[in-house]
Amino acid sequence: MQTYHIWTIGCQMNTADSERLGSALEQLGLAPAARPTDADVVVLNSCVVRQSAEDKVTGTLNLTQPLRKKRPDAVLALTGCMVGPRTEELQKRFPHVDLFLRPQQFEPLLDLVGERLGLDWQGCVGSLAPQQPDVATYVPIIHGCDLMCTFCIIPYRRGRQVSRSVDDIAHEVELLAGRGVREVTVLGQTVDAYGHDRDEGHDLADLFKRLNDVDGLDRIRFLTSHPSYMSSRIIKSVADLPKVCEHINLPVQSGDDDVLQRMRRPYTIAEYRDIISEIRDTIPDVTVSTDIIVGFPGETGAQYENTLQLVDELRFDKVHGAAYSTRPGTIAARTMDDDVPQEEKQRRLKGLETLQENILTGINSAYLDETVEVLAENRKRGSWTGRTRGNKLVYFDIPETSGHAAETGQTGRLVDVRITRTGPWSLAGVTT
Repeated sequence: MQTYHIWTIGCQMNTADSERLGSALEQLGLAPAARPTDADVVVLNSCVVRQSAEDKVTGTLNLTQPLRKKRPDAVLALTGCMVGPRTEELQKRFPHVDLFLRPQQFEPLLDLVGERLGLDWQGCVGSLAPQQPDVATYVPIIHGCDLMCTFCIIPYRRGRQVSRSVDDIAHEVELLAGRGVREVTVLGQTVDAYGHDRDEGHDLADLFKRLNDVDGLDRIRFLTSHPSYMSSRIIKSVADLPKVCEHINLPVQSGDDDVLQRMRRPYTIAEYRDIISEIRDTIPDVTVSTDIIVGFPGETGAQYENTLQLVDELRFDKVHGAAYSTRPGTIAARTMDDDVPQEEKQRRLKGLETLQENILTGINSAYLDETVEVLAENRKRGSWTGRTRGNKLVYFDIPETSGHAAETGQTGRLVDVRITRTGPWSLAGVTT
């Protein structure tokens, strides 16, 4: 047993989970393999937040069946949000899978790998921080969610909120900074609820203050916030601490109070507006993104128009839009009729996307000829890519006369880029 391969779909938390599992396997001596057919351990990290994601997982699982025949000794595991507390149905559907692991439940796989290697894995595996991280990476700080939104399957898969200690997180970030990481995004299903389940009295603002002092770290981001937990203290910490980036993702989900009530989102549109106003009044040059679901059960045409009006009014820097997808086991699936036709859902989603594209075209045009700070992350199709502090994606070139190597040595550097072209989804420019 020498190699592993992890296939990942879904949110940033899944990406972080895969990186951490990969770190554990590497500490046991396994090396990553580019293809599942070349791996001794194959893990599929699943997502079921939308039907389309679940379909991709199912398709990929079916494609792994020949692997069992070709390599009978290989270990095949399914993890992520497709796996709940009961796995009997999954075992019947996918009998070729060896292990079904709930999110962050790495121990059964590590037990099996350790047994085959003749190792006590608990004596071999230390911090799960990635061994060879990217310059911008994710750090989970709170697992699970206590808010039972009617559309969401996540609490049933990831459980109740559990926050890590400030010291534990800070130690991991220090390790990552020592391994070349320059930007961390601290993660949680409700990241701004961090610390509420612990006795120390620390919240997300306290964590920001601690991480702001980590040597070698340039930037701190956070995902995903919830309006119910977005406090004035957190907002002020974003404004005051130099390493915390001026970008906040605050999902509204709908622009109509009645729809929000059916979703069990415990705020009104007026309250949401007040939070956005406080954010923009407190944090200079802040960018704000949101999540929206269209076609939720019972959503009328007028209620959908209320959502469009809110988006037009608040002019978000990004909208993650999705058509409602019934998730078996959720409150909505048990108690509500999915009564908006699929064609109408897609029409509403297209309308939202078109509106947001027009808004972003206008917002981003203001960056033309401006100079922005970008963290150089990687090189794609001849250009470097990175993001501003406000999370704008930037493609940039480095002039040969700049005195810097255009092809190498840029990863992890903060560079000043003059914007020469703007579009709704990205910016482009040259270093100054």
